[in-house]
Amino acid sequence: MNFSPGTLLSPAVDWLNANWHPVFKLIGLVVETSLDAVEAVLMAMPWYGVIGVVAVAAALLLSLRIAALVLGTLGFCVLNNQWETTMQTLALVTVSVVIAVLIAFPLGVLASRSKRLEAALRPVLDIMQTVPPWVYLIPAVIFFSLGRVPAMMATIIYGIPPMLRLTTLAFKQVPHEMLELGQAMGAPPLTILFKIEMPAAMPTILVGLNQCILMCLAMVVLAGLVGAGGLGAEVTRGLTRMEMGLGLRAGLSIVAVALLLDRLTRAALQGKGRR
Repeated sequence: MNFSPGTLLSPAVDWLNANWHPVFKLIGLVVETSLDAVEAVLMAMPWYGVIGVVAVAAALLLSLRIAALVLGTLGFCVLNNQWETTMQTLALVTVSVVIAVLIAFPLGVLASRSKRLEAALRPVLDIMQTVPPWVYLIPAVIFFSLGRVPAMMATIIYGIPPMLRLTTLAFKQVPHEMLELGQAMGAPPLTILFKIEMPAAMPTILVGLNQCILMCLAMVVLAGLVGAGGLGAEVTRGLTRMEMGLGLRAGLSIVAVALLLDRLTRAALQGKGRR
């Protein structure tokens, strides 16, 4: 007798599609609207305006090295004729990371305070980080059809585990002496959280945020298979049409975006950019 998980899950999936369709439609509308807003902001100016603003801001707030990196990576995307698709990818990553952090951060804080919750989340996170990334696209497409919304949902889910794990670790590593000092001074729990725990946990939290961003970028690229658009769609198009030039240009643009996001977030969030 062959065991088929799909046979067991199929009735539940059919029930959810039949009874929760308005909920899925509402979620899709919110995600699509947020994505359209971010993409509109990124596309409001021509490429030289966006690069100039970001480079000047990086030079003033971070360092000349980061400003040069902005010019090099984004300029490379322009030379590759991938500017519009790069902005679409950045919009997808931005919205996905924000939602993933909003979910993972509070769960990580709660898990650091509750051993039962941490124990319950651990196997779930293990499975989430073991399952191949493209598997996340299957339920997303089932519930949200093809397009950017299922790509976003799969990306959000894929980006949650590293942020959640490292947030939990960060708060568990806060010295108890610091917490006891705050309690002895009569500080309320929220003050202890934001004034004592957050600064102490910030380095590890930033590592989690960095990993979340890179995970979301990797998933957004893969989500080009379900119509997400952006650089992932260009890679998929180059693969299906056997156009090596198109696939190579899109792939190198992805590398440039990944390098920019990695260095930019590290410098901006850790405050280690040198002028």
